[in-house]
Amino acid sequence: MEAIKQRMTDYWTQRVDSFLALRIKEFEGEKHELWLDELKKYIPMDRKLDILDVGTGTGFLALLLASQGHHVTGIDLTPDMIRAAEKMSGQLGIPADFYVMDGETPDFKEGSFDVIVSRNLTWALPHMDKAYQSWYRLLRKNGVLVNFDGDYCREKAPMALPKHHAHSDIAPGLMDEYEHLKEALKDGQQPRPQWDRQLLARAGFSQIKVDTSVWYRIYGQMDEFYNPTPIFTIAAYV
Repeated sequence: MEAIKQRMTDYWTQRVDSFLALRIKEFEGEKHELWLDELKKYIPMDRKLDILDVGTGTGFLALLLASQGHHVTGIDLTPDMIRAAEKMSGQLGIPADFYVMDGETPDFKEGSFDVIVSRNLTWALPHMDKAYQSWYRLLRKNGVLVNFDGDYCREKAPMALPKHHAHSDIAPGLMDEYEHLKEALKDGQQPRPQWDRQLLARAGFSQIKVDTSVWYRIYGQMDEFYNPTPIFTIAAYV
């Protein structure tokens, strides 16, 4: 495993317990419907689809989509995150399949999925171009990639945050490592989501839509789930 990927895995291993608790609370709260509304803009809910959630973490998006009747597979590079996703699946009573796997090169047959989703993953990939190429090959004709992410490697430290927010549980040493990881990845990236458009087009995607207003709809309130980095949605079609 590349050194940067090992560091990323170590970082998320240390965050898994508090991250799981937060994601369960998010799933059971009002954010559930907000995220589902965003997904419904791009993913048909009137028929069962094969969906891959890359960088699933504790399985939030995977289980959200599985709750709508889809067959969902979630993958993550961090083994403890996959164990947490299985735990969350059991606790919520929503079935989904979870595997430890590198999101840049998922080990599935070409054309295995109707939809690929991802949330807050691509900023952390050292080879984003390779990931988009791999994901394109995994999608069936008329399939769609829905990617929620932010330009995290270029984010500025917020002037003020509420007492309870998405990063309030992170120990100072882990926050330092988070900043070091962003700095290590920054030189290999260009401003996003503009850069994503270029990479997706090169990978073969035809229609590419970007929505930068999703952040206001999801994080309009400074609550315990608040993310100070403006996120965007990219929907790219095969």
